[in-house]
Amino acid sequence: MAMSTPDIAISNPPSDSISSLAFSSKADYLAVGSWDNSVRVYEISPQGQSQGRAMYSHQAPVLSVCWNEASSRIFSGGVDNTGLMFDVGTGQATQVAQHDGPVKVVKWVNTPNAGVLVTGSWDKTIKYWDLRTPSPIATVTLPERCYTLDAHYPLMVVGTAERHVQLFDLAKSTTPYKTIVSPLRRQTRVITCCHPSDKTGFAVGSIEGRVAFQYIEEKNRSYDYSFRCHRQDSKPNNKDQSLVYSVNDINFHPVHGTFSTCGSDGTIHFWDKDARMRLKSFDPAPAPIACSTFNRNGSMFAYAVSYNWHKGFPGMTKENPNKLMLHAVKDEEVRKRAPARR
Repeated sequence: MAMSTPDIAISNPPSDSISSLAFSSKADYLAVGSWDNSVRVYEISPQGQSQGRAMYSHQAPVLSVCWNEASSRIFSGGVDNTGLMFDVGTGQATQVAQHDGPVKVVKWVNTPNAGVLVTGSWDKTIKYWDLRTPSPIATVTLPERCYTLDAHYPLMVVGTAERHVQLFDLAKSTTPYKTIVSPLRRQTRVITCCHPSDKTGFAVGSIEGRVAFQYIEEKNRSYDYSFRCHRQDSKPNNKDQSLVYSVNDINFHPVHGTFSTCGSDGTIHFWDKDARMRLKSFDPAPAPIACSTFNRNGSMFAYAVSYNWHKGFPGMTKENPNKLMLHAVKDEEVRKRAPARR
């Protein structure tokens, strides 16, 4: 049996907890947002070697990063209530968004005419930004603080505090057409739209170690389901008592449409949504997996072993590792399986 290649640590990671990861869609450049106020950009070789290429800073911790479709610009949002744009060509960072509270999520949304930047904030709003104008082109008041947001045009899904989930059809309106309650009973941690070829639904991850798939059309609602993950039995042979951990990130493989979850229990799993089975489990890390992402062709998977501030300041000790890791993805780890016969 062939030995698996160990995951590779990226050299010179951020000096504080890592909050967000995003690969370019054009080349293997990785943008990394951190609680040390920085956004760093690494170039990753096919062999997994890394080299720092750029860095810029907010005035407070960075919570979210993303690229535009052309990969010519990086966007970031932070606790300084601002959204910044970094021009890869000039190396200059400029402010392009402003909120009255921390910017929890930035997302570049491709539209038929031109892309727009969407920012979601703890000030209970999301704003749409045309980069040619200094003011938002639209502002939507949310029922609560924005915790998570994802979009594959025309679908956009926003998750807020108090388990509200709002659905948007961006081809028709900048305002939500439906508000539902999360199918999970505890606080929403992450929402991720299904693979771009599958605009029928989205995944929700919560702090209680559960993931749910929710379909938009009523005709598909019979396919909704949820499952437990990122849990540990607190006592041997006792399945009724479990330690429950947050699901921190969900990412879909760009080729196969299978997906990953990572959690505060320090584990990562790859799953097949349709066969409803686990494809791979990583060995547990000594700290939470705060965030993760696949590169453009799914050959690399980046993840952060990092304290995610779930226990506040008292939980931040010198013993907490802060690592940025790369996993070389094998096809058999992410390829869909035939559904089991019943």
